[in-house]
This record gives sequence, C-alpha cells and structure tokens, in this order.
Amino acid sequence: MAGLAAAVRLRELGVDTVVCEKGTRPGGSMFLSSCVVWRFREWDDFRAECRTGDERLQRVVWERLDEAIDWLVSLGAPVVWEDTGNPRTVGKRFDPVRLTDVLVRRCTDVRIGVAAARDAAILCTGGFQGDPELVQAHINPAARLRLRANPWSTGSGFRVARERRAALSAGMDEFYGRNMPDADFNEADFVPKAQLYGRFARVYNDRGEEFFRDEVSWSENDLVQATARQPNARAWYVLDDVALAERVRDRTVGEMVAEARTAVEPSELPFRVSDDARVAVRVSPGITHTIGGVRTDESAHVLDEDGAPIDGLWAAGADVGGISTGGYASGLAAALVFGRVAAEAVCDHR
Repeated sequence: MAGLAAAVRLRELGVDTVVCEKGTRPGGSMFLSSCVVWRFREWDDFRAECRTGDERLQRVVWERLDEAIDWLVSLGAPVVWEDTGNPRTVGKRFDPVRLTDVLVRRCTDVRIGVAAARDAAILCTGGFQGDPELVQAHINPAARLRLRANPWSTGSGFRVARERRAALSAGMDEFYGRNMPDADFNEADFVPKAQLYGRFARVYNDRGEEFFRDEVSWSENDLVQATARQPNARAWYVLDDVALAERVRDRTVGEMVAEARTAVEPSELPFRVSDDARVAVRVSPGITHTIGGVRTDESAHVLDEDGAPIDGLWAAGADVGGISTGGYASGLAAALVFGRVAAEAVCDHR
C-alpha cells in the first residue's frame, strides 16, 4: 500500500518514480489482506486504544485518511463494503487484488524482483516480520512466530535506515497478527482461518494455566501478543455451547472452529477443564506486521538519534514505527496516508 500510493501520488505531482518490488508480484501484504482501510470514528478512541503511540503521527492518519480513501475511489479502486461493520470505526473495504492492479497501472515504473536501492528516497518495505533473526531480537527471543504475511518483508528498509543512523520508535517488541490454527496454513488461509473469537473462550497455555484473565480487546491483538509469550508460543481456546453460537461478523464461532479443522474433544486436553466445555482449539500466533520500526516526523522524514531529519530519506508503511503501539490501528490506513505524505514531502524537498 505505502509504496504504490507514494508512487502514484508522485506521478500526479509530476515526478517520475521507480518502484522496486522485491517480491514476485506487487502489493505486498495488502494483496493478501481483507483490505479494510479504517480509522477510529472518534479521536479519543484512537488515543485510548493506542495510548503509547506517537500522537503526532496518529493525528496525521486520523485527519487525512478520509481524503486518502476518497482518492483511492477516484482512481477507480472498487469498494466491496461502504463501511467497516464496526460502529467504533469508519472506512471502506476494497478488493485487494483489484486495488493493487489499479495502483500498479498508474505507476510509472514497477520493477519486480528488484530490491530497494541503497539511495532509495522512500522506504516502504513492509517491516521485518519475515526475518526470524530480527523478530527474535526485537519481539520474541524464545519462539519463532509463524509468518502471516508476504515472505519478502524482511527488514530491508529497516536496515537501510539504521545504517544511516535512524532512531528506533517505541513498541519494538510489539506486532499485529492473528492467532491461527496450530497447523500448516498458506496465503489463502490468512483471513478465513484466523481464529478471531478468543473473547468468547477460556484461554489456557500448554501447562493448563489461564494466562489471560483480563477482558480481551475488540481486535484481540493483545491476546495474540500474550500468546506469543507463552510456552511454545501456543494456547488452547476452550469453548462451550454458548461460545460456539456467538457471531463474529458474518460467521458463528462454531463455523470458524470448523474452518480450523484442528478442534479436539475436551477430554483429549492434557489438563482438566470445566464440564460444560464442548471443544478446544490449539492456536499459535501468526505475525502480520511489526508495530515498531524507525522513527519519523509528520512529513514521513526519517529521524536520527538526535531527532533531526536524515537528508533524503523518508519512510511509510510498516517501516515506520510507533503509530499503534499499546494497541491496534489499521496498518493499511497508516500506509496509505503516509505513502501520500512522503510523496508530497519529497516534492517539497526538491
């Protein structure tokens, strides 16, 4: 999202650009997502959800997302849903494949299978979730998190920025992801097999300890991160009949459990649970994108350790850190807004 949005905006501003796409196709993890681009309806809700995030950057996303979504629509991006289905948020859902195609067709030059140049102006490489060493160094030293994203976001932009003395943001140990069935999954499973019903379950680790007794957040990202810190980075979702009948968007919890195809009888668990339990699903975190990254200002300029802009270097998307620390906010929204912001800042700098 960030790289393509930046390139299209630059072309609108009369600047020819080259998009260096490391992977075998454009679109990054946006291509694999449900592609709901949203913001919190109320500013106070954004701050309450992501209270340790960078307020300056949050304000830019919150204030500029609506116009950015309108811009996507004006480019011909097809809208699947006109709202998010969540009363706390506003935004639209796009078709990720067709949105990618719309943006690519409006770019000047997209080069597939080409890593970003060291002198790249705007870093949009998607974070470092695809590099196990960086994930272990910053997020979880004890367990390898499974990748629920494109395989090419391995910290290329992060390394380029750090070589130029870029400062780190807050939240380097945080990530966004989903608890997935503890079985193999592929790109087509990222959305339909996500086990997004932890709020209705009793949650145990492999030792039989209920490790998350607080109220699970609406996004469940807090539960996913807590699962990553458990033995083997695994958890059991134990459900009764009432929980199985609950609905998450357009499916019941029972239908989501069936999609997982890994459910077991409570009697098969290595620990005792209540008599009303009907089924248990073993889950493990899939990391979608990092939340920590390099520090930037409101113009997407990458900052050094002294807080000064690094000449000729901007960043957008998951390469930028600190926007949603402490909670969860739309990564696609931040990527879209700051992709456009970076493009405009580059033009002002020329």
